[in-house]
Amino acid sequence: MLSNTAVPQEYGAFRDAVRNGETRVNREVSMQMNLIDDLIDDPRYFYDSEAIQGYINFCENEMVLPDGSDLTLLPTFKLWAEDLLAWYYYVDEERFNPRTGEFEVVKRKMRLRNRQFLIIARSNSKSFYASTIQFYGLVVDTDTTQQTHTAPTMKQGREVTGPIKTCLARAKGPVLKFLTQGDNKSRSGKTLAKLTSTKEGIENKITNSILEIKPMSVDTLQGLKNKYATLDEWLSTDIRENVISTLEQGAAKQDDYIVLAVSSEGTVRDSIGDSIKMELLSILRGDIYDPHTSIWYYKLDDISEVKDPTAWVKASPNIGATVKYETYRRDVDRMKYNPSYRNDILSKRFGIPVSGHTYFFTYDEIQRHTPFNVDGEICAMGMDASQGDDFWAFTWLFPSGGRIYGVKSRAYIAQSKYNKQTSATKLKYDRLIAEGSLVVMDGNILDWMEVFEDVVEYIAEHDWAVLAFGFDPYNAGPFVEKWSTDFGDIGIEVVRQGVRTESVPLGEIKTMMLNRELVFDEELMEFAFGNAIVEEDNNGGRKLYKKRNDEKIDNVSALMDAWVAYTRNKEAFE
Repeated sequence: MLSNTAVPQEYGAFRDAVRNGETRVNREVSMQMNLIDDLIDDPRYFYDSEAIQGYINFCENEMVLPDGSDLTLLPTFKLWAEDLLAWYYYVDEERFNPRTGEFEVVKRKMRLRNRQFLIIARSNSKSFYASTIQFYGLVVDTDTTQQTHTAPTMKQGREVTGPIKTCLARAKGPVLKFLTQGDNKSRSGKTLAKLTSTKEGIENKITNSILEIKPMSVDTLQGLKNKYATLDEWLSTDIRENVISTLEQGAAKQDDYIVLAVSSEGTVRDSIGDSIKMELLSILRGDIYDPHTSIWYYKLDDISEVKDPTAWVKASPNIGATVKYETYRRDVDRMKYNPSYRNDILSKRFGIPVSGHTYFFTYDEIQRHTPFNVDGEICAMGMDASQGDDFWAFTWLFPSGGRIYGVKSRAYIAQSKYNKQTSATKLKYDRLIAEGSLVVMDGNILDWMEVFEDVVEYIAEHDWAVLAFGFDPYNAGPFVEKWSTDFGDIGIEVVRQGVRTESVPLGEIKTMMLNRELVFDEELMEFAFGNAIVEEDNNGGRKLYKKRNDEKIDNVSALMDAWVAYTRNKEAFE
């Protein structure tokens, strides 16, 4: 039944569950729900209940699970497929009527959704969902000719075609039994199936359609005229080419085409994947109006929710069905004690974008504390001067008289450097600017005098008494000379970067972080701690470094300088 007022059956049940508190969703899914509500209220768009019911009937009556058992579709599959397949609109089309000899305007029904993006935690059967869409198109859509699935590796590609081959072998329902049985119409007299798996792919000889696996590269995918195209794990590898756009360009030559992109979150930053996510977020926020795109982006709203099992459903909506809560709990415990697991688990299990390297601090250690006030307190200051594209960073350490130390931070970047950042990085920087921890200064390079004046003013605003000042000497000369002239040279300490000078303070800071003895409440500090990688030599010596230029660690370096200055001048703080 076609209606421009009806609430979609699967979405309606899902929305009720969310409203009743039975299901928790994240910000991005909530925004998608708002967009669907807008479609319901828009008289231009029609919901076709028969379209989603046809998909459900085909899947449950004809398909089987990879192990051969009967398939009952997950509610999420129905929800996603409904959003993809069941929305339509009408376009006016001029056609020639041979009976009247005149051109007439007729209305043609068109599928509204051409793109669907599903970003979801691993073990939520996203690849099997893609299988159902491809198989449905191959069997039910009589206009289909070319279908393509692509993934970073052929092994990942077979995760979509493998279940289809299982269905062909089992031939559970009447449609597949008919299509997989042979006929005697070949010239050689051989019995040939109408739907079969061949060396080239999976073929439907009735519609002359074929589903093929292709490598995930622009060169391979360019020029294809797919009606159905699926991509798997497009965020999980370092893809520098926009393969989704390439598939769309070819698919756009077909009516009612579908490009379905499924993936778990990746650990590669500033790739084309991050750029695409920025576009998707703009659509979800309403900055870009695009009713042709369906977006289901599952992730935790905040890293602190990793500790809350009731929040895990935000990233993994099929938890309890396709993956056990106990599996998640084991992963959380594992990353607490072994940082090498941290990034993969945060991204793959919880949808939190991180980079794929081993970091010095665990996710528990880098959690911000409750906001606190240290106005009027004594402190040690650390400075890491700008080196090209780096921040000019300052960190202040406030001894409490016990084992707890307060930490405040501030950093500076030139306007030209800010302008060159990617959209994803700018989004991060804008949050730091909003909290007041990052300052953008005019010009192409940072002027040390302008930085000096702002820092002095910032210190005066908070009435801090700086009793010790540690710094790495690189590019710091004029600033330190001015500081010494204005405030005296007592407590000024040179802290040269390198294994010999960094090993001990890094180890001490690590211990304090583990024991939650360093108290910080700014995202800038959380950002810097989260980017910190430590290189260890054969003698166990440690040196702080970053993997990528956009992963700023400058305020951790400044904290280390402040800590060294403090330990060398403890008597001043007693």
